[in-house]
Amino acid sequence: MTHSLPPINRLRGVMARLRDKSGGCPWDLEQNFATIAPYTIEEAYEVADAIERNDMAGLKEELGDLLFQVVFHARMAEEAGQFDFDDVAAALTDKMIRRHPHVFGDTRIRDSAHQTEAWETTKAKERAAKGKGDDASALANVPVALPALTRAQKIQQRAARVGFDWGEPLPALDKLAEEVQELRAELTSGVRDKARVDEEIGDLLFAAVNVARLADGDAETALRRATAKFERRFRDIEAALAAQGKRPETSTLAEMDALWDAAKQKERAGR
Repeated sequence: MTHSLPPINRLRGVMARLRDKSGGCPWDLEQNFATIAPYTIEEAYEVADAIERNDMAGLKEELGDLLFQVVFHARMAEEAGQFDFDDVAAALTDKMIRRHPHVFGDTRIRDSAHQTEAWETTKAKERAAKGKGDDASALANVPVALPALTRAQKIQQRAARVGFDWGEPLPALDKLAEEVQELRAELTSGVRDKARVDEEIGDLLFAAVNVARLADGDAETALRRATAKFERRFRDIEAALAAQGKRPETSTLAEMDALWDAAKQKERAGR
């Protein structure tokens, strides 16, 4: 394949060759939208991971992998006579222009907060114009395949836009404390009902997402960073125990707690 073509055209050519029924790749030929979708989601997460680690070389590679997913889907749609990559790019360009009238038109927006509000209003109008499903609901068309924390936050944002919201994090924090007590009551009841415990845990997580949102945070990012912090500190525990000729499973909780505190102190000192 000639290298004189623009890179995106070379990529599309590679994809067409992979899907060629005469001499293409057997695995690529077997795929369809449903089988490729999990890979698309995985690549998006790998992009987020590279950003979190500030790995620019990795980010370049992961963005390429994510772009390949777009090209793959577009190629399958082209084969089915639905649309092609150019149609995807054209629709996206038109949408960005339409949703940025303050850049490409005469509309004036004061700040990013008002831009976000205008963006969501435009999206709602677009959804209504498409006549999708239950578009009368403020909660319509939030993808069910989103990670649970992300979807919870988006649902809360939709409800907030129509006034169903505290507006401040402290009332949400009070609600979180209330949910903690309700979970405690279930856990300390004489007969523990797993379904009720699961429900209370869900309520607790949903309330925590609300606190994050109202504190101008992002629950998914916050949990990802907390998990990374736990992993970092636990690895420190493992390293410290290994230096003593021990392993976690042969150590006491008290020993590991002490090493955990030491790992916390080391992190704080390094800030």
